[in-house]
Amino acid sequence: MSGSERTVDAVIVGAGFAGLYQLYRFRELGLTARVFEAAPDVGGTWYWNRYPGARCDVESMSYSYSFSPELEQEWTWTEKYPPQPEILRYLNHVADRFELREDITFSTKVTGATWDDGAKRWTVTTDGGETVTARYVVMATGSLSVPKDPEVPGIERFQGKIYRTADWPHEGVDFTGLRLGVIGTGSSGIQVIPLVAGQAADTTVFQRTPNFTLPAGNRLLTDAEIAERKANYREWREAQRRSGFGVPVPVAEKSAFEVSEEERNATYQAAWDQGSLMPILTAFTDSITAQAANDTAAEFVRGKIREIVENPEVAEKLCPTTYPIGIKRPCLDTDYYATFNKDNVHLVDLRQTPLAEFTDRGIRTAEREYEFDAIILATGFDAITGALTAIDIRGRDGVRLTDKWSDGPRSYLGLAVAGFPNLFTITGPLSPSVLSNMVVSIEQHVDFVTQAVTHLRDNGYAALDANVQAEGAWVAHVDEVAHYTLYPTADTYYNGANVPGKPRVFLAYAGGVGTYREHCEQVAAKGYEGFDFIPA
Repeated sequence: MSGSERTVDAVIVGAGFAGLYQLYRFRELGLTARVFEAAPDVGGTWYWNRYPGARCDVESMSYSYSFSPELEQEWTWTEKYPPQPEILRYLNHVADRFELREDITFSTKVTGATWDDGAKRWTVTTDGGETVTARYVVMATGSLSVPKDPEVPGIERFQGKIYRTADWPHEGVDFTGLRLGVIGTGSSGIQVIPLVAGQAADTTVFQRTPNFTLPAGNRLLTDAEIAERKANYREWREAQRRSGFGVPVPVAEKSAFEVSEEERNATYQAAWDQGSLMPILTAFTDSITAQAANDTAAEFVRGKIREIVENPEVAEKLCPTTYPIGIKRPCLDTDYYATFNKDNVHLVDLRQTPLAEFTDRGIRTAEREYEFDAIILATGFDAITGALTAIDIRGRDGVRLTDKWSDGPRSYLGLAVAGFPNLFTITGPLSPSVLSNMVVSIEQHVDFVTQAVTHLRDNGYAALDANVQAEGAWVAHVDEVAHYTLYPTADTYYNGANVPGKPRVFLAYAGGVGTYREHCEQVAAKGYEGFDFIPA
């Protein structure tokens, strides 16, 4: 298809895991599609986030497509946890293997999408001045794709270099001999700090909220374990789809208080040694639903921090105490806590001395000014909704998506929004999204969208629109499930607390990947219950 084609069956926004797979599935249906991608190449978040140490915290042989058994067998991952360059090579391989690039327009942002009730089509505009009409629009824009800077003034005044983990220079950066400041201790900060601190002459880390992080125990995969997984991939994939987080783990059978303290700590030690996020979060039936049970796991990890970090004052600053473990996104690391044992690595607690401003020489807190040659911003994202509200999306009667979501996102299944026919949001708000292995959730959503489009075509409908009552019931259900857990008790990007002015709504479905899948399957089996159909 030529890049000048103005009318297609579908527009897909984004060429990461979600956009590539949706393009593949639409092509299977014989649909014409255009993909618009802001980056110069495929990869989505894995194109931009190429800072030192960037890698996924889901094991590589699970963080990959399952739709093609041939792809599974021909691609061989090298490490337990896939590093960013390898994930990007994998996505480039997928794009080339299935000849997807010819339908992707790179270095182009979608700026608007407007529904025409008469034509029953979307009009999509881009920053390149192009206008495309389409029957369907699929937002494959990612949950963590809109980075945010710290909310302090003066960033333009700094005379040194500023680097953002979410938009890292492709040529890399050498910090040898430099005075370096790092703002942020979420996943990106925890991954990048040990490596850049090993280069820089002096590193100062600015921490607002300490994070729970466990050792990744990353290593090369053995030929034997690769062969075993490839031999049993079908069974493993099915287990992923039916699991709680898209990562199969044994189901807990006892409360944290139905075992002795000795047995409980032995369970946590085994989880710590395993190098994985899930075991410690799923060790007991009440690990993420009861504060007292959660406290036992949190205190175990705090004990590990105090063992590793030699300076007791620094160790206490690194110990999270204001929220339950697992309720703010936990991390996996390589030598993160040990990095603070170096004489040239310093920790500034922004709870005690908040950031005041950037200066021409560095950063000023409420206490003093710090001078730097370079600053790294690892300050997170406007998660889950940010990429959707950044586009001027207008549904029926010209209603803007941003206005509909002014008090928080409303959607049906996290996939569709009432009043916005034939607009689909892959891993959108109120779906399992960031509480899951994203590739498992992406494939499930893309399959649902593809089957729904097939249903429309086979039955002579022009469009489907989420029913307002079904949407309201789903919003209430997501909130109810979240409040069964400890998730709403913490200020996190899960509920928008990291973005000033963002409505405080829990943004993901906490009921589990398998349970959510069953619900979607029931919706489809009942003729797409909860959707209204618009005749051609």
